[in-house]
Amino acid sequence: MCQAAQPVGDAGTDRLPLDDPERFTAVFDAHFGEIHRYVAQRLGPDAAEDVVAETFLTAFRKRARYDPSRAGVRAWLYGIATNLVSRHRRVEVRTLRALGRHGPDPDHPGHEERVTVRVSAQSLRPELAAALAGLHRRDRDVLLLVALAGLSHEEIATALGIPYGTVGSRLNRARRKLRAALGGVNPMLDAEEAGRG
Repeated sequence: MCQAAQPVGDAGTDRLPLDDPERFTAVFDAHFGEIHRYVAQRLGPDAAEDVVAETFLTAFRKRARYDPSRAGVRAWLYGIATNLVSRHRRVEVRTLRALGRHGPDPDHPGHEERVTVRVSAQSLRPELAAALAGLHRRDRDVLLLVALAGLSHEEIATALGIPYGTVGSRLNRARRKLRAALGGVNPMLDAEEAGRG
């Protein structure tokens, strides 16, 4: 897996109301890049454009309902993005299975797409991609919110609207299944590290 995205923006302003459209512009500027990376790694660069646009459009429309006492804006945005990714789960599973069979396409056109493919290729070795495709969507969502977005268990619970304890159980189940599918190898290690044991 690639390194988790680091939180962007000022933690002190991450829990302010979003009623003001100007405040929403700052939120968009601060979080667009990391939300795009997360979605692109799950669905590929082509689908990411539409899903991320829909994520921010949905957030803008629902900004008056955002409750800063419940969650930081970052977790809220990841929750919206993950819900939209789940609508595209066939694309995600197809992408993971294709990466599992063939690896990434090295001839992907365009600089941005090449960067996204390279990041995805580093984070999703073919055997890992195939194992991820075999996970239940709920378990995959939790695992990828930790691995790709770097969210805490509390942020994931808020983003997905599930109890805190459920996050831990889904994450443990996903890790256990991945290890089993990868022959007992820790999926967080690269091939060289795994060979050294």
